[in-house]
Amino acid sequence: MLFNSIEFLLFLPLVFCLYWFVFKKKVTVQNLFLIFASYVFYGWWDWRFLLLIFLSTLVDFFVGQKIHQNLDVKKKARHWLWVSMAFNIGMLGFFKYSNFFVDSFIDMVSAMGYTIKSTWTLRIILPVGISFYTFQTMSYSFDIYYKKLTPSKNFIAFTAFVSFFPQLVAGPIERASNLLSQIINKRVFSYAQAASGMKLVLWGLFKKIVIADSIAPIVDDVFANYQDYPASTLILGVCLFSFQVYGDFSGYSDIAIGTAKLFGIELKSNFKFPNFSRNVAEYWQRWHVSLSTWFRHYLYIPMGGSRVSKLKSVRNIIVIFVVSGFWHGANWTFIFWGGLHALFYIPVFLMGRNRMYAHNVVGEKSLFPTPIEILQVLVTFTLVTFSRIFFRSPSLTDSFQYIDTIVYNFTYEPYVHPMGYRMLDFYVLLALFVFYEYLIRKDERSPFKFKSKIVRLLLYTIVVLAMLLFYDDGVNRSFIYFQF
Repeated sequence: MLFNSIEFLLFLPLVFCLYWFVFKKKVTVQNLFLIFASYVFYGWWDWRFLLLIFLSTLVDFFVGQKIHQNLDVKKKARHWLWVSMAFNIGMLGFFKYSNFFVDSFIDMVSAMGYTIKSTWTLRIILPVGISFYTFQTMSYSFDIYYKKLTPSKNFIAFTAFVSFFPQLVAGPIERASNLLSQIINKRVFSYAQAASGMKLVLWGLFKKIVIADSIAPIVDDVFANYQDYPASTLILGVCLFSFQVYGDFSGYSDIAIGTAKLFGIELKSNFKFPNFSRNVAEYWQRWHVSLSTWFRHYLYIPMGGSRVSKLKSVRNIIVIFVVSGFWHGANWTFIFWGGLHALFYIPVFLMGRNRMYAHNVVGEKSLFPTPIEILQVLVTFTLVTFSRIFFRSPSLTDSFQYIDTIVYNFTYEPYVHPMGYRMLDFYVLLALFVFYEYLIRKDERSPFKFKSKIVRLLLYTIVVLAMLLFYDDGVNRSFIYFQF
């Protein structure tokens, strides 16, 4: 079920009313209903995949108990941790990476001069959200192993934690210390919390419908026909893709966080205005925060993090980014994209500037950023956007040909929208969007935080009208990160 669909528009109010007015007396009953609603939400795509999420829940609930029981014998506890990792990574590997490894093997054999007449490629359907909920359940096992968490004995609450529908399909990737602790305890309805949630849902829908979906046809056209366009159009296409993927994914996260608030649950922030980052390190502290912190806590730090020698720290950084790229998809383009980010990050790390902007935002002490900050933001945006050529292209060959066309066909021609719309309208829209996000850059959870009621009402009206104006049934409304 899509957040931006008519089905969800009917589903959410119904679940909300039943949750607060029918099943509110006992937290166990409320959690059972939450599980039912989450399974309906997830099963809307394909009910067969409900078995996978239930198996993941069952395995990690049981393994969590076993890890805790054997913490005095580290070797036994580690064996049970490996059971969790083997099951989740195995399931993820089968559904997401089987075809990648088979195809890569065939390509390697072909490069050696041999021909495989019949391929073994399995046409496996990728279950929606599998990359997210497997990482969430693994983090539960890791936290028990590292003695940061005691296992839950409440299977109903744990099942609700794994399947919680607002963030099930595309995150944020929650940790049990935050989400499970809230699900175990009784929730009390708060008008202020629900109102805050509705504002986030509204802002997330705006970013998805008005920003991401409106420029999607342009991006699709440019990347599908890049060989027919000059450099100016290719640069425009990848720049617009940066805004598309940001509006799409951060919009999903806002809707997820806002929807969770409606049920008395607070999720972690996942995006903190990454387009205003002053270096690549800051960018990764603001983009897809739940994934970045997951890799930091469960891979980077166990490998030694930055406490080891500089050389080993650089090795750890490369591993993190390459694995992050591979997490995004079974394609060499994603691995190359991750490697590029490692190259962008390493100089910042070596200069000791990787935590420099962890606790402040651009233009922290003034209304406008300084010229140096503007330059830093533009350079960071350029590097990140360049890397997205590989993120968006179907193959490495297409990626390099795209870049080759920019370098060797550096000419300008005005781009004509594939549906005949005025491009100036999109440029103005994006300029206003960037300016507005700059105004609210200090608080990613309060998109309409203005003292004047008139100003807030005007903003609500503009946002709703814009969504009605830009909503297009002909556009693929699925979220980009569903494929991951």
